[in-house]
Amino acid sequence: VLTTRIAYLIEEKQVPKENILAITFTNKAANEMRERMEKICGDCSAMWICTIHSMCVKILRSNIDKIGYDRNFTIYDETDKDKALKRIVEDLGYEADTIFKTAQNHISIAKNECLSPDEYEKANPEAKFIEEVCKIYAAYEDALARSNSLDFDDLLFKTYVLFKKHPEVADYYSEKFRYIHIDEFQDTNTVQFAIAKRLSVK
Repeated sequence: VLTTRIAYLIEEKQVPKENILAITFTNKAANEMRERMEKICGDCSAMWICTIHSMCVKILRSNIDKIGYDRNFTIYDETDKDKALKRIVEDLGYEADTIFKTAQNHISIAKNECLSPDEYEKANPEAKFIEEVCKIYAAYEDALARSNSLDFDDLLFKTYVLFKKHPEVADYYSEKFRYIHIDEFQDTNTVQFAIAKRLSVK
């Protein structure tokens, strides 16, 4: 459906390809959509057809210096993330067996809900180990910033922060992407929806 709609915009409505954004949930789906589009419309290199995480990496590589990171940032995989978190848990004097998994889950939830450590603690005052979890979260954020690194959740969360702190960046991409298509939109979470909504305002 999305491929057909995009083809209609290009072929019938003469919409420039660079004004079209197509978001899928997997790299495989993005590649399949790109192949289909190229069969219909020829070269689609000017069009962004990608996952939302890939889109955010592109945006951050050009703009993350505005929020204090170097553009040549490292992206942590799950192993890197676990090592960093375990080290922080130990440095803070907590029992890793007791709190590591809890902290890991809460930090991911917080970032996907667009919440900083302080905001997350205020939003979940009754949660077990919430004070310890948020101390770990804050220390983890500091460690990531010092090493100029982002974890997978940060790719979206830091894009959200960038758009919030520097609306001119969001405005640039909002002007660029005049036609936004998101596959399986009903499955977007809070941070994904916030980014998509901000891109659609102009």
